[in-house]
Amino acid sequence: MADSPLLWRPSAQRIADAGITRYQQWLTLNKGLTFSCYDDLWTWSTTEIEDFWESIWQFADVIAHSPYQQVLLERKMPGARWFEGATLNYAEHALAYGSKSDNKHAPALIADSEVRGRTEISWGELRQHVGSLAATLRDAGLQVGDRAVAYMPNIPETAAAMLAVTSLGGIWSCAAPDMGAVGVLDRFRQIEPKVLFTIDGYRYGGRDFDRRDVARELVRQLPSVECVIFLSYLHSDSELDLGGIDRQVRAIRFDHALARPQEPAFVAVPFSHPLWIVYSSGTTGMPKPIVHGHGGVVIQSFKAGLLHGDAKPGDKTFWFSSTNWIMWNSTLNGLINGVTVLMYDGNPGYPDTSTLWKFAEREQANSFGTSPAFIALCAKTGIKPGEQFDLSALRSVGCTGSPLPEEGYEWVYNHVKQDVRLGCISGGTDPGACFLTTSSILPIYSGEMQCRELGIATHAFNDDGQSVIDEVGELVVTQPMPSMPLFFWGDTDGSRYFGSYFEQFPGVWCHGDWVRLIPRPEAITGIIYGRSDSTINRHGIRMGTSEIYRVAEEFDEVLDSLVVDLEYLNRDSFMALFVVIRDPAFAAEASAKGPAPDGFMAGKASLLANPRAQGNPLHTGVPEALRLAINEAIRTKLSARHVPDGIFAITEVPRTLSGKKLEIPVKKILLGHDVKKAVNRDSMSNPDSIDWFIEFATARQTT
Repeated sequence: MADSPLLWRPSAQRIADAGITRYQQWLTLNKGLTFSCYDDLWTWSTTEIEDFWESIWQFADVIAHSPYQQVLLERKMPGARWFEGATLNYAEHALAYGSKSDNKHAPALIADSEVRGRTEISWGELRQHVGSLAATLRDAGLQVGDRAVAYMPNIPETAAAMLAVTSLGGIWSCAAPDMGAVGVLDRFRQIEPKVLFTIDGYRYGGRDFDRRDVARELVRQLPSVECVIFLSYLHSDSELDLGGIDRQVRAIRFDHALARPQEPAFVAVPFSHPLWIVYSSGTTGMPKPIVHGHGGVVIQSFKAGLLHGDAKPGDKTFWFSSTNWIMWNSTLNGLINGVTVLMYDGNPGYPDTSTLWKFAEREQANSFGTSPAFIALCAKTGIKPGEQFDLSALRSVGCTGSPLPEEGYEWVYNHVKQDVRLGCISGGTDPGACFLTTSSILPIYSGEMQCRELGIATHAFNDDGQSVIDEVGELVVTQPMPSMPLFFWGDTDGSRYFGSYFEQFPGVWCHGDWVRLIPRPEAITGIIYGRSDSTINRHGIRMGTSEIYRVAEEFDEVLDSLVVDLEYLNRDSFMALFVVIRDPAFAAEASAKGPAPDGFMAGKASLLANPRAQGNPLHTGVPEALRLAINEAIRTKLSARHVPDGIFAITEVPRTLSGKKLEIPVKKILLGHDVKKAVNRDSMSNPDSIDWFIEFATARQTT
């Protein structure tokens, strides 16, 4: 990577204006600390972690109702306890900028969508909305620690609902309305919510989707729900009929819940009180309900926003996201730093790829966040935002969800803006922070993320647990961080939490990504090479394999299944679903087996550009009607983004001796890894089954 071209270097003025520069000046003045380069500062922040995080508390002026007694009781993972004794509230920080009279009329939220036109909510209005919703929730019986969930899109009402719930010490969780009932229930059923916010429907790509049947199903199958707050979003006169529900459920219209505007009151909760629950992908079972805390999110948001994002009061920041994704939460965290949050609900490519760029131009966005998939789409359609739109206010472009290839970096600088900080980041739902991130005092090399985030002790480990530089290794974190999950909901003994991150390297967070840390003169940069586990991450939305299996295997014709997403650094991923087809000829077999074409033929078919040719039953072994039915079931019950690129019949699913599906070994084989290193046949109950995948991989690699 030594020859990766340098794409951007910050000007002296940009460095002088950077938040990290102000922070270093503060450190010198208040702590007597001076650092010669970014990595020296990073090293201090990840070795003297108590001093670093205390400095963020002081630099950002955290609003505490009672002081902390100690920054960190013990350096251990899991189980680190931060800022014991402190009480505070996330929503109070998010709305603090609007508490000053000079700011009440400034915009806090600016939204657009396919359903309705531009909506602007001032800081004063947002505070009043939150106060009214909180009063409604109190009347509905929501108490500290109760869960309130939302089946809502990325609109201001969802943000206000989240702030109202958390202002009371309630615990928030959300799912986007493009998810089907099965996917939502897999998440919400685990946390037993008391209150459900929901909408009537949404519009995507010019098409209306009525979700009232799903909302009724959620109420029916979530017996803990006592109150439903219903928003008529798609149609102003729509109603939610809860007839037939076998218990008493209070229904409140959203506009009625806003009918008592008032200043919000904030319940002071401990630093580690649960704030919201977000979800893992569900690779090995149900999605993990990951609990983040008030204090960890507040202090992480101050650090990331001020030091890495250069957030300034009045800035306008946009990140295209659904409410399923942690980036929705992260974008709203910008309110903590007085930032105006821009929101868009709809298809970013409808009616064409200019939609979001027009939005950025109209609002004079300072920051524009997106995904590699959207950048690739823009490049393929030939749009040139820098020429077609006024992006003079734009200072940064953000990108996450999957690795952005060098072509994507170069497209941004060639066709968006030359003097812009391209902030490609990698972190996620689990840590609530970034491992690799952006900085306005560092240059940008094509294909590389600029630096490791301050306070996050990110390293690459080899198989022996040794930290390595300039070679691919497991992405790990070696020191605790305040944003780490508090626990998994329902994981009473902590075993699920421990097994998710700490089994491979005891006492060290192992994230499951392949990373290469590259020494540059200015700082250590990084490249993510994809997941080292089997999570399906499509367009920034994660879905577990087990969720896809549940849908595919509901079909009588499907005996068994295996899914992998082949992530490539410099080209589109390819998600393949392999199914064992029911056939009477194999009825006597002890294990699930069925007919299939040879793997080489199927591998050839997977490379065809025409989806109908890919689906030819002669090549794939899957009848056309079944292929279409499976695709539709995944689209409606789980997510349209997780419809496979191809479905192929296999004789049987490779399994371990204990019966587990060999997802990771199959993925490695299909990505071209050495077969002997990818799989141990002696550990398999059906070792011959792997040969089909070797043939499939050979066809893909030799064509």
